[in-house]
Amino acid sequence: MAEEKDILMFASTIEKINSEIRKDVVGEDEVVENVLIAIISGGNVLLEGVPGVGKTRLVRSLGNALNLPFSRIQFTPDLMPSDVTGTNIVSKDENGNMKFSFQKGPIFSNIILADEINRATPKTQSAMLEAMQEHKVTVANTSYKMDEPFFVLATENPIEQDGTYPLPEAQMDRFMFKLIMHFPSVENLKEIVKMTQITLEENACGVVDGNTILKMREIAKQIPVMDEILDYTMNLVALTHGELENNDIAKKYLRFGASPRAAQALITGAKVRALMHGKYNVSYEDINALAYPTLRHRIKINYDAISEHLSADDIITLLIKENKKKFK
Repeated sequence: MAEEKDILMFASTIEKINSEIRKDVVGEDEVVENVLIAIISGGNVLLEGVPGVGKTRLVRSLGNALNLPFSRIQFTPDLMPSDVTGTNIVSKDENGNMKFSFQKGPIFSNIILADEINRATPKTQSAMLEAMQEHKVTVANTSYKMDEPFFVLATENPIEQDGTYPLPEAQMDRFMFKLIMHFPSVENLKEIVKMTQITLEENACGVVDGNTILKMREIAKQIPVMDEILDYTMNLVALTHGELENNDIAKKYLRFGASPRAAQALITGAKVRALMHGKYNVSYEDINALAYPTLRHRIKINYDAISEHLSADDIITLLIKENKKKFK
């Protein structure tokens, strides 16, 4: 069980980070909260939004506030795997003898912005799989570990289809959350314009370091989860599989259900969210709130759902209602 002083430190640190990010990002409080949940949990985030809504600015501001090395990789159709991971190059040692040495690619940083990740070919996208899951890169049978904390935030444009490649299911599953950045309201748009008229640079200052993030991660792991909450979470994930449950929703609207990683992400993220909201244990509210970013990219809706104008989030809402009936 986490000690009270650790919980107080956790809450104060989150408030410091939020106050710095608010200097650069207007609105999008839920997106910012979920990004912080993911990085403290050790997960990756897929950020979807039309151009200009502040996806890149959010990541740069986050890197400044966390005081961590930041690397941006612009994904394009001609990007090669070695452009991401690095490659062995031929060099001379002090004696003039030729030798191979590994030159690290931009993936070797703490915070990685994979900009427009769906514009790269599947071959290049697959180069990210090992790094995102195991936090290491293997080149020529040699593995190189990433420095912790390691976090990938990828962006994609939902309306640009020409010259894009769908992300492989294995890679989609390695994103803890998929977050949607919507077009700002008129008031928020006004604030954004006023802010950027002063400067286009990010103003966030470093308030924590990598060791603090890792300590917060360990504190969150100690938050208890009651058996009822655990059963509720497992049943919610199982409801996405029509073949496992007597569930008309999944059978009617879903082609594929969520993977076991969804259950892991829900519990891990809910512990961090509970602490961020000043709670000492995980609640049903935490699970329901994180169900959307956790499941929306892991379930696949079918033609019936599309014909009835139902989105993945609409299906998740139906699944949550169905799950609540069993756990009244």
